[in-house]
Amino acid sequence: MKHPIPDHNPMRGQYGPKATPAPTHFALRVGDDGVRPVTLNRPERKNPLTFDSYAELRDWFLGLQKATDVRAVVLTGAGDNFCSGGDVHEIIGPLTKMSMPELLAFTRMTGALVSAMRACPQPIVAAIDGVCAGAGAMMALASDLRLGTPQTNTAFLFTRVGLAGADMGACALLPRMIGQGRASELLFTGRAMSATEGHAWGFFNALHDSAALLPAAHKLAAQLAQGPTFAHGMTKTMLHQEWAMTLDQAIEAEAQAQAICMQTQDFRRAYEAFAAKQRPVFEGD
Repeated sequence: MKHPIPDHNPMRGQYGPKATPAPTHFALRVGDDGVRPVTLNRPERKNPLTFDSYAELRDWFLGLQKATDVRAVVLTGAGDNFCSGGDVHEIIGPLTKMSMPELLAFTRMTGALVSAMRACPQPIVAAIDGVCAGAGAMMALASDLRLGTPQTNTAFLFTRVGLAGADMGACALLPRMIGQGRASELLFTGRAMSATEGHAWGFFNALHDSAALLPAAHKLAAQLAQGPTFAHGMTKTMLHQEWAMTLDQAIEAEAQAQAICMQTQDFRRAYEAFAAKQRPVFEGD
């Protein structure tokens, strides 16, 4: 993603295509269209998360705030599943032996992953097949757009392991997505939400056959990457922040946000392309 900071600005060194280091706990592919595919890569275990992968994913998404080479992200899982949540043996077992300060450090770390996904300016498109459970369901929820398949089952199953449904921001984000009553049912019971329910309730933007899922997600992400990425980042920020505002505060915040966007070169490019009856080519500045 290109940032509106010119090369001669002394802060420019903070930004660049190497702002996000190569990961070791998930697969990362570099796209030539500004789309960065990210794959949770433990298919033999339905792609569960570990202590290390939580932290690495958190740091990678945080790094996107400074990355100039990423304009959109596709998040998916290897094989036939998205993510089964925290690894039972590598996470849940050790948690039963930890002290309260250690447990709080862990729960803050998992929540920081969601915060990092919401804070990065790039739109995140989640391509979700098969199992999408626990922390995996929260990563799907923290994404900006979600595509599923008829085989997708999404479960916020924290209560099934003796924990509250309040985990990683679930009680804030899920009611906004599907409504308080439906969210309460899923968080209290831990039952799986079918793909049909998820689509009807607004959790999924669309459903595709498994073979068509990744191509559809990449096509959508590529469309977003070709758009005015600075403005996309502003849209994401306002969608995140305005839940805590009154209507009058939101209207004023959007007035300021739009005025900022009107100073971008992309805004000028769009006008000039319209006047020339051409399609604008956005550059994100």
